[in-house]
Amino acid sequence: MSCLGNIIWFIFGGLVAGLQWFLTGLLWCITIVGIPVGIQCFKLAKLQFAPFGKEVITTNDSSMGFFLNILWVIFGGLLLAITNIISAFLLSITIIGIPFAAQSLKMAKLSLAPFGKDVI
Repeated sequence: MSCLGNIIWFIFGGLVAGLQWFLTGLLWCITIVGIPVGIQCFKLAKLQFAPFGKEVITTNDSSMGFFLNILWVIFGGLLLAITNIISAFLLSITIIGIPFAAQSLKMAKLSLAPFGKDVI
C-alpha cells in the first residue's frame, strides 16, 4: 500500500516540493559552512518524494539544532512550509486526498524545524 501511496503522492505534490528541497540543499551546499544544512535538505527531499512507509524521529535537542532551526526558518524553511500547506489545502478538497494532505502537513511541520530529526 505504501508503494501505491508514494506513486500517487509523487504525481500530485511530492515532485514539486521535493525539487524545492533538493534545490535548497544545492544552494546551501555552495558554501562550506552550509554543507550540513544541505545534507539535511537532501535527506528531507528523499522523504518529500516518498513519505509513505517512513517515520521521522527526534534524535537530539541540542542548542546547535535550535540555532540552525531559527536560521532555517529565516533562510528557506518558510517557503517550503507554505508550499506544503497550500498542497495540503488542495489535497484535502476530496476524501481520497485526505491521507495525502496529512502527509503534506507533516512535511510542513518538518519544514519549519528539520534539524534534530532523522528519517527511518
